Order: sequence, then structure tokens, then C-alpha cells
Amino acid sequence: MRLGDVANEQAARYGKPLDGVRVLAAEQMQALPYATQLLARLGAEVVKVEHPVHGESGRGSSPAMVDPEGRKVGATYLRNNLGKRSVGIDLKSPEGRDLFLALVPRFDVVAENFKAGTMDRMGLGYEAIAERHPGVVYASISGFGNGGGSPYRDWPAYASIVEAMSGIYDWKNPEGPPVTIPVGALGDISSALFAVIGILSALRHRDRTGEGQYVDIAMLDATLAMTDVVTNFWSLGVRPEPDKALEVICEGFRASDGYVVAQIVREPQFARLAELIGRPDWVDDPRFATRAGWGPNLESVIRPAVDAWASQRTKLEAARELTAAGIAAGPSNHAPDVIADPHVAGRHMLVEVPRTDGVAEPVLVPGNPVKLSKVAEGPESRMPWVGEHTEAVLAAELGLAPAAVAGLRERGVVT
Repeated sequence: MRLGDVANEQAARYGKPLDGVRVLAAEQMQALPYATQLLARLGAEVVKVEHPVHGESGRGSSPAMVDPEGRKVGATYLRNNLGKRSVGIDLKSPEGRDLFLALVPRFDVVAENFKAGTMDRMGLGYEAIAERHPGVVYASISGFGNGGGSPYRDWPAYASIVEAMSGIYDWKNPEGPPVTIPVGALGDISSALFAVIGILSALRHRDRTGEGQYVDIAMLDATLAMTDVVTNFWSLGVRPEPDKALEVICEGFRASDGYVVAQIVREPQFARLAELIGRPDWVDDPRFATRAGWGPNLESVIRPAVDAWASQRTKLEAARELTAAGIAAGPSNHAPDVIADPHVAGRHMLVEVPRTDGVAEPVLVPGNPVKLSKVAEGPESRMPWVGEHTEAVLAAELGLAPAAVAGLRERGVVT
């Protein structure tokens, strides 16, 4: 889907479910920016507050392109900021703090994802904001929560840190060093999704009661919720040892052009696999009478036979045959496979953002995974450059004249 496209013209007449909801976000990197981008895709107006000179830290990530003024714009920023406006304000300066506080009553939601306690130290924590705007929904995302209860409250955190602390790295690779960030930013995106749920719930509560409240999301909490297999399976006796391992087959098998992944969790599915690959004798083999025999015989018996069968097929062909036999399977794709996948195109799950540095190929940003029958797909608008909307927002929201904004700019308060 190209930037600006609308995939469902008929649904456009309904508008968006969050039309009229306004979000003021002091945000950086991924967890909160992903959450507010999703809110924007559902109709919310999002004003992003970032450093007036270099912008938020996600702009400095790698890989990167450059904006029309030659400034670096990193991948983390590019994929999380469609549909927003940018205001450059120095929140550490007294004038910048006052500007932010003046903007607060104009918004339904104020959100931030700095290290716990940072906004309080700048005089912009929940109590200060709620004093100005009692009905505000104030959302924080931090590594370990802004409230009490965590001995790690003052620790900084990225996704890899909370993922490691959730136990998922050990669960997947107990024998060696952790394989970090195995699925991208699980810790960030899970936190973002729970933040969206919290914000929408708080807005619904405010609709009924007129009262705002504080939404406090800890990235470690969110990751623990997503990786519940660690504690749940341990409590049920599953261990990394072979005789106590999970009694399923969830493996990649080598096809002619890569791997096909299959998951088999019931004995009838194993019987269908045996028939499909030409090993019907497995059905009556006492080693495979129950699923307890799969793990001990996986590498010596099962994998060689399935690999031999799959090697005569492409990974997509193997997946289709396994699926037709009633076995859940799919090709283990590379990036070009995903980009060319007809499902991805049919579901509008990639947005093409034209580059601004002379490179012909567009930046590809994941589309909106929330599909609603009466909500139009898009239109998407590009991510903002640093402070691109400062003057317009301050004029519209606070009535500041161009000369007043120019003065603030000269003093380094805004950009």
C-alpha cells in the first residue's frame, strides 16, 4: 500500500473510531511511538513532543535515511511515526515546561515513555498534569513501572533487557549465551499494545464517570504476559532436559529452498505426518505410541525422514502439502519472501514510504494489523520532520503569534 492510499473507500464514510481523541506524546524510540501510531491509525490526533534540535532518540537509530534538510532519520523512527505532527520543545527549560503544561488541557491523553521518574523531576508527572487537567488520561511506559513494587524501578530498559528478564531467552536456548531480540522488539510492541488497551479503557471510564486516571505500563510486565509459557510450563513440570521437555514437535525441516516449520501437538496429527511422508510404519511403532516418544527420537528418526521428504519440495510446496494433510505448517520466510507474499499485499500490511535521500526504493513500514469492517484502511501520511508543526500547533492551541514563536526559537526553547 502506497503512502496516502485508502484501501476501502466504502468504509471511509464512517470515519475513524477515535476521531476527536487528542494525544500529546512526549515519546522516544519504539514502545510509546508504536502505541500512538496505532491510535493515530484509528483516528486519534497525535502531537509528538521531541527535542528541538535532534528530535527523539529513535531518529538516531540505524539503519537510516536523511530528511530533506540532511538530518539522519533512523529505522526505529521511520516505522513508528506515521500520521503524527511534531513539535520541538525543550522540556528541560522552564519555558518549555510551561509550554507543555499550557498545551495539556487541549488534549485527552498525555503520554510519555522516559525512564521512571523523569517526568516527575521535570515537573511534568501525573500529579502536575492532573492538576492542570483533572480529566486527563496520563499514560506512562517504562521498563519497570513508575509505581511502587519493583526493585528495578530506576533501571533503564530496552526490549532486550525485559525480554531477558522474562525468562524467554533461557527457555529457547538454555545451553548457550542468550540469542537476544529473536523476534524484533517483543518487549516494546507488547508494551505498546497493553498501553493502547489501558488508554482506551481509561477513556471509556472517563466517558462514564468524567474522571481521568493514570495508566502505568511496565515493559517487564507486558513481556511476562506475552511469554507466559516460561512460568506456566515450568509450574507444570516442563524443563530443558530431554526427558522433561515439551511433548510437541515444533520444528523447522529442510526443504529445497529453505525451511518449512510444522507444529504437531496431537497423536492423530503425527499419524497424518507419517502417512504423508511415506512412513506409515510409524503409526504402529511402539516408540511413537504417545507423544512422549517424539522428543527422544526427533533427531535420530523423525527429522531425517521429514527432511528427506521436504528436500524434494520448496518450502511453500511442503507447507501446502502439510496443511492439506491437516498439519499446521508454514514456510520460514526471508525478507524478500515476506515483501512479495500475496497475504501481505492482500491485507495491506506494508506501507511504502518514499525516501527523501534520492534512493528509488521506498522504506517499507508495517501496516495496521487492526482490521475493522467499518473503518477505512489509511490514508497514511508520512512521519514528521523535527519540529515541522511547532509554529502551527502553538498558534492553533495557544494563540501564539509568529513573532512569539520566533522569540522562543531564538532562545532555543522550540524549533
